[in-house]
Amino acid sequence: MEFQEIIAHLGELGTDNSLSHNRENNPLLSGVAAIQSADNNQLSYIEGAKFFSALATTKARALILPQDPELQNQANERGIAWIATSQPRLLFAKAIALFYRPHQPQPGIHAAAIIDPTATIGAEVYIGAYAVIQANVTIGDRVAIHPHVTIYPEVKIGADTILYSNSTIQERSQIGANCVIHAGAVIGAEGFGFVPTATGWHKMEQSGYTVLEDGVEIGCNSCVDRPAVGETRIKQKTVLDNFVQVGHGCTIGSNCAIAAQVGLAGGVTVEDNVLLGGQVGVANQIKIGKGTIVTAQSGVTHNIKPGLMITGTPAYPSRDFRKSYAIFKRLPEIYAEFKKLRSLLAKQ
Repeated sequence: MEFQEIIAHLGELGTDNSLSHNRENNPLLSGVAAIQSADNNQLSYIEGAKFFSALATTKARALILPQDPELQNQANERGIAWIATSQPRLLFAKAIALFYRPHQPQPGIHAAAIIDPTATIGAEVYIGAYAVIQANVTIGDRVAIHPHVTIYPEVKIGADTILYSNSTIQERSQIGANCVIHAGAVIGAEGFGFVPTATGWHKMEQSGYTVLEDGVEIGCNSCVDRPAVGETRIKQKTVLDNFVQVGHGCTIGSNCAIAAQVGLAGGVTVEDNVLLGGQVGVANQIKIGKGTIVTAQSGVTHNIKPGLMITGTPAYPSRDFRKSYAIFKRLPEIYAEFKKLRSLLAKQ
């Protein structure tokens, strides 16, 4: 694909109103690659000062750059075609889609699929081999259900949703349109509800609902549990990475991003636009305010106000954590000075 053709496509996508580029250079490109590994027929991108030096050595034939005249001049000097934008990574993400299309199976139902006669199946649906769809399930139009998916009774799935192989959708689950459930994920499993008694643990039945709103994406082997009563809800356009545990009765807001191995205990509320780094743990019934960032491996044990960045276990504001950690690293030195002062005072 010619570079100017790529630019035209990206302009049609409405990525950025401030696109600029060197129109004189129009190489033929065959794909995309990272800045360090790109070859002379590939497109790459630069975002962030730590990658600026790569411009001097990259073999990429074309680049997506930030709005930085100095970088653009360097690219011109090296004969590299470029397009500049305020969001290089976003534009690169859209450029990938010009060269790569995920596998999209053709509509149809495999002969080895098992579908209860009471299930309602929409138009142009794909159902793969050994998928099991139980009683009174409702499947929307253009849904893709890959091999070995299991859908329990009474489940509702919206249009254009994709369920990858070996995912399981248990009873009392409602999945919106344009969702993606990756391999091995379980939606609507029983929450961890047990009541202690003198003779052991009494199981509390989990009779609630699990709701994923439109545009939610759930990573491989993640679990979203249903509660004893009420609902577990993930709101629109929130994305979960692999191995995430969402406990019973949680509510996660819109446009959140939750990285791998995060665990939310029961009843947690996460407001809109929250970012949770890898291996974050959140205690029972905690509320995390809108726009909060929780850095990796932090433990959240108390409610968090909106808009903070927090770190540590128990987590507190990252700025204070960094100051405290700077002192902590110097503790051996500080203690040695303390002992010296105490010795001098003892001699007086």
